[in-house]
Amino acid sequence: MNNYIRHLSFGIFFLIVFAAPVQLMAQQKQHSSISDESLITQLPGFRNAYATVNGIRLHYVTGGTGKVLVLLSGWPQTWWSFHKMMPALQQQYTVIAVDYRGMGTSDRPATGYDKKTIAGDIAGLMKSLGYQQVFVAGHDIGAQVAFSMAANYPDLVEKLVIIDVPHPDETFAAVPMLPAPGTPTDKLDPARPYLWWFAFNQLNGLPEELVAGRAAVFQKTVFHYLLKDDNAFSALDRAVYAAAYNTREAIHAGNAWYQAFPQDIEDYKRYTVLKMPVLGIGGPGYDWLKYTLPKKAANVSVVKVENSGHFLPEEQPEVTVKEIEKFLNN
Repeated sequence: MNNYIRHLSFGIFFLIVFAAPVQLMAQQKQHSSISDESLITQLPGFRNAYATVNGIRLHYVTGGTGKVLVLLSGWPQTWWSFHKMMPALQQQYTVIAVDYRGMGTSDRPATGYDKKTIAGDIAGLMKSLGYQQVFVAGHDIGAQVAFSMAANYPDLVEKLVIIDVPHPDETFAAVPMLPAPGTPTDKLDPARPYLWWFAFNQLNGLPEELVAGRAAVFQKTVFHYLLKDDNAFSALDRAVYAAAYNTREAIHAGNAWYQAFPQDIEDYKRYTVLKMPVLGIGGPGYDWLKYTLPKKAANVSVVKVENSGHFLPEEQPEVTVKEIEKFLNN
């Protein structure tokens, strides 16, 4: 019995003294591999940069030459969502992928998550960098920010690309709380979308309690629902996004983009029709874009990307790049 106790004590001692530091080192190594500094090494010609605009410190990644193309990612992602497209785009454009307020390593202030305020941040960033006119492309929440930039800073935005999600309008207020009979809740049916996280993200406090430290589990469900092929996201991609939304502060900030929808809808009602050329690129959101964009854009075209879920920049990057280049170079 004494020998057993001695062996047991030694085992516990080993776990405390040796195993815990090893686990900590593994966590630190993983964090290092998904940092902006590490990720940028996979994109030759690009660099990380920071700028303070409207009192907000913004992180962005830039590279390439030519006219400026601003890329704005969506929820629950970061600038990294465009990493498959950026090497091709930098051949023709100066690419600037921005983590807007609340995203990635940019600041997370207490307020200002409506799309009009965020658009003001991006416009201020462009002007601080000396750019008077830019192309803007956004996906998901980033598409809403992009549209708001075009509406509020029409002289700055030369052409606009909206990917799969429109700016919040009255249709957002009509999103059903319950799925239609027979609607799958594990995989998106574009004809009968069930956007359950629209409601979940409206809650204050509960998402932070449930998701903090478990972002990978939560995101796995969201990504599976919205991806046509789960393999479009690598293990690295998933680790990057989980780390970006794994803390209470990050979850709160990301959800604030959704909690601002009512204000966004009111702002949208006051926007005049856009005059600059607008391209909508849709996967599951094609019909949504085709219905909403012509209401607020005079010169609009909408294209459908086949064999893709919601995350077109990562599921069909070559096709998305081709459509963007064709539109911008026309």
